[in-house]
Parts: sequence; C-alpha cells; structure tokens
Amino acid sequence: MILHCVFCNFSDEARAAEQHAVLSELRDFALSIGRCMSAEFGPNRDFEQKTQDYSHGFVLQFKDKDALDEYAKHPTHLALAARLVNLCVGGADGILVYDLEVQD
Repeated sequence: MILHCVFCNFSDEARAAEQHAVLSELRDFALSIGRCMSAEFGPNRDFEQKTQDYSHGFVLQFKDKDALDEYAKHPTHLALAARLVNLCVGGADGILVYDLEVQD
C-alpha cells in the first residue's frame, strides 16, 4: 500500500475558498480511481511545532504504486495539480510530497 502525503505552503494571496476547492476536488478525483482506498485533507495543526510553513495537506491511500501512477498521470490530476501549484509560495517549491510504502 502507498500513502501519498502532500503538504502545502499556500501563499497569502490564495483565498481560503480556493484552497478548499482544489483540495476537495483532488480528494474527489482520487476517490474516483478504482484502487484509491481513502482520501483525506485538512489544516495542519502542527502540534509539535515543526512544520509551520505548511498550512494544509492531504493523504491519499492507494492499493499499490500502479494505482498511484494512474492517478498521477491522469489529465484531471495534472490540471488540479497545476491549480494547486499556482496557489503555493514559490509554486511547486511550496509543496512537499512523501510517498510512503506501508509495510505489513
């Protein structure tokens, strides 16, 4: 199983409604991929005070790498990702991605 974890450093100009819309649409699209098992997004509460730059994030759970690849290469994802990049500080530099392969 792959956990696709994405953390966003939204620019001050990115309105909350725009942030919520793109994250919601990414979640909904991911769930339309047959082997996406779950998708969640929300604000970073940063309880350990280690990631102040990243105000929001989302985590997608895929059955395997092939499912993540299907999601990542899909034109809908590419369009949504471009919108997300435009909302972040420094564009793509304002996004942190971890793909964790979860062991049994």
